[in-house]
Amino acid sequence: MQLVCQRVGTCSSCLKRQLNGFLGLIKWQRRLVPACVRTIYSETGKWEKSYGLETRKRVENWWLPRIKDQFCKISETDKSRPKFYVLSMFPYPSGKLHMGHVRVYTISDAVARFQKMRGMQVMNPMGWDAFGLPAENAAVEHGLHPASWTQSNIQHMREQFEALGLSFTWEREITTCLPEYYKWTQYLFLKLFEAGIVYQKEALVNWDPVDQTVLANEQVDDNGCSWRSGAKVEQKYLKQWFIKTTAYAKAMFDALSDLPEWYGIKEMQANWIGDCVGCSLDFLLKVNGKVTEEKLAAYTYTPEAIYGASHLYILPTHRLLHGNSSLKEVFQREFIPGEDSLTSVTAVNLLTNQEIPVVISAKTNFENFLDTKIGIPSTSAEDAVVAKNLGISFTEVIETLPNGLEKVINSGEITGMTRQEALEAITQQAKNKGIGGDLTSDKLRDWLISRQRYWGTPIPIIHCQTCGTVPVPYEDLPVVLPSVTTFTGKGASPLETASEWVNCSCPRCKTAARREIDTMDTFVDSAWYYLRYTDPHNTDRPFNNDLADYWMPVDLYIGGKEHAVMHLFYARFFSHFCHDLKMTKHKEPFHKLLVQGLIKSQTFRLTTTGQCLKREEVDLTGTEPVYLKTGEKLQVAWEKMSKSKHNGIDPEELVKEYGIDTLRLYILFAAPPEQDILWDAKTDAMPGVQRWQTRLWTLVTKLIEARTSGTMPNPGLLNKKEKAEARKIWDQKNLVISEVTEYFTKDHLFNAAISRLMSLTNVLHQASRPLILHSAEFEDALATLCVMVAPMAPHIASEMWKGLSHMQNKLCTHHHWDVDVLHQSWPKVDPEYLQPSDVVEMSVLINNKACGKVLVPQQAARNFEEVHELVLQSELGVKHLQGRTIKKAFLSPRTALINFLVQE
Repeated sequence: MQLVCQRVGTCSSCLKRQLNGFLGLIKWQRRLVPACVRTIYSETGKWEKSYGLETRKRVENWWLPRIKDQFCKISETDKSRPKFYVLSMFPYPSGKLHMGHVRVYTISDAVARFQKMRGMQVMNPMGWDAFGLPAENAAVEHGLHPASWTQSNIQHMREQFEALGLSFTWEREITTCLPEYYKWTQYLFLKLFEAGIVYQKEALVNWDPVDQTVLANEQVDDNGCSWRSGAKVEQKYLKQWFIKTTAYAKAMFDALSDLPEWYGIKEMQANWIGDCVGCSLDFLLKVNGKVTEEKLAAYTYTPEAIYGASHLYILPTHRLLHGNSSLKEVFQREFIPGEDSLTSVTAVNLLTNQEIPVVISAKTNFENFLDTKIGIPSTSAEDAVVAKNLGISFTEVIETLPNGLEKVINSGEITGMTRQEALEAITQQAKNKGIGGDLTSDKLRDWLISRQRYWGTPIPIIHCQTCGTVPVPYEDLPVVLPSVTTFTGKGASPLETASEWVNCSCPRCKTAARREIDTMDTFVDSAWYYLRYTDPHNTDRPFNNDLADYWMPVDLYIGGKEHAVMHLFYARFFSHFCHDLKMTKHKEPFHKLLVQGLIKSQTFRLTTTGQCLKREEVDLTGTEPVYLKTGEKLQVAWEKMSKSKHNGIDPEELVKEYGIDTLRLYILFAAPPEQDILWDAKTDAMPGVQRWQTRLWTLVTKLIEARTSGTMPNPGLLNKKEKAEARKIWDQKNLVISEVTEYFTKDHLFNAAISRLMSLTNVLHQASRPLILHSAEFEDALATLCVMVAPMAPHIASEMWKGLSHMQNKLCTHHHWDVDVLHQSWPKVDPEYLQPSDVVEMSVLINNKACGKVLVPQQAARNFEEVHELVLQSELGVKHLQGRTIKKAFLSPRTALINFLVQE
């Protein structure tokens, strides 16, 4: 007894010393339970029989730091091993985890642990999408510098992640607001610039006329007013930077067909891109015969008929009529509202050198997002009408032969070609000259990346009065954000105030010049981060090609459906671009995509004002929720958890109340990943997974007690009935291994996987005491169950395994009892189980209703005549079919089932 007490005391003090530093960081796991209350085997070598609240706390406190430290450290990549790259979309460091974070990262953690147990070299990295408007708003409102606010939030969220026991590959951590990351974002921008895929043009921005500043869309309220000044927001033209994503539209659309099923997301991507049947071509504008500095890209659905162009068509809302163009006055003077207005401005096609007039359309809009079109009467009756009404001459360029084949005529070097041949020739010529020609749709617009903000990646461009727009030399990267101390939210970009930074010398002519003061859209930072994870500490280039080729594509990409269009499109664009630069061998960045649903909670709104109430302000005792103060009935809805709606649930509080494993199991069990979880409607799931953990613990307790009872286990002592029961346990174990493995690898139905593990738990609970004591099948099934639970509930599984591994008189020697459960190999189905049986149980249906099963030989199970005859001759057939008129019978080609349709 004295020895045991000394042992308990020593282990407890060791535990406190080992965890003291770790627990100082983690506020969620503060209290250690005194050793005299409950003990766990890992501390004392004595198994605790029940799995109550205190035991759970001690188990999680013990295993949390150990699990964190023993996952996948892969500083050196072993390219000879199979890899699995699981990536969850990295978060914006807002400072506090919410339940949406918990869901996505619990899923990625479970997948990462599962794949590691399968022998894969796993990467499950984490980083921070750290630029963005909230940090700048915090600087305005609280006087905190965006950098310090962001770093503080990152530190806090990192601690919260660790408190959930999540297995990230932290040595690959990236932070997009650090120069060592955004240096390479700037590098890729320069590569795009060199390729002619980055350009500037005027575009509309939200303008606050009071604060004299540009507003993001989210800074404009529902009434179109500024969030800060309250002024009515105006639309103003500013010169903005664009990435020509339309150049890759056709390639990205076509590549979708090579990707696996993305649960509807492929269709969303295809719809976003649109049908890539036409292209844009560049024109130079002239007025009164004089060339201007204005260039214009115009879209046509029929590039092959370009020699038949009669006019260029622009909308009355076009920037040339409202921006800062030198032609603005001409267009406004010659525009007649409600009519097609022929102007004195002409457009020279830079491919064919044809000169055609510019017409301002009577329409208020064209198809989808077009604002400029090429009028070609040969292929558009509408264009022909416009040309005739305005007296514009045109040439027919399409001829239909007697056999129905269409050929191009009156079209220079493409005359005589089929329309398809001409289309290919014209688009290729335009691309070769850098004046358009990329097949795209009328829906897709180029990506506007300019932001008039401080807290973003600086655009590496210098403006020189002599040399024009000059890229920053590669050797001068990164262009580091200057230190700005005052943020008012008013006036020009804060970068404008950093005069020493803005004013510089031109890299070419060395005269005085100015830096670009716009920063990049944060979507640019996140459009290539998956590649940086493959080589995050490289100081010479964005990533090593060989490492990227080994790890890419991402095997499983996990994130919210709200990012299924824009972020995914931009990430795919950058991957295609890097492939064309021969930086990667894979065009597509993501293989499988798992889009998880929201976690929703109820909101309670006052019907009079729409104000959201806190839960404590609502009376829920009656049949309908009412406002406690006034008794007013409330509007109740299920909505995404939000601080502003007072319907959020703090993960920290849930961990304190239920524990890490219970929360993880709940998240995985409450619904399939792609479905929303309605929090209050799933009150049965939380106690359900709690009970299951208790039942698992009880099974381990039963086996340990049986093996320490003084009776040696001996399978030979089992009688025939008990051996048959052991065989059923063996069958069930193999079936569950097969199903759970498939759920993890194919559809990621973790709720179904947990349900099957629960069923195996139930089977083991029904085992008799002799079976528990003497059966190798029971011991093996329980050990296998622990291993399969481990990726989803690693703390309790680790402790149960520790108890089993030190159990005396084990019957199963194939498990690696000397290492922890998370280092076990994922169980495989026993080869004997996979061998086909001599007989098959054939399900028999009569008029679509099941009425029993009949055993038929394996070799006859696919032969309709033999199965038909065997069923008729069987006891079931004699009872249910004899003397009845069989109209028809069907043998299922996929399952062991035959259906008889008989006359009633």
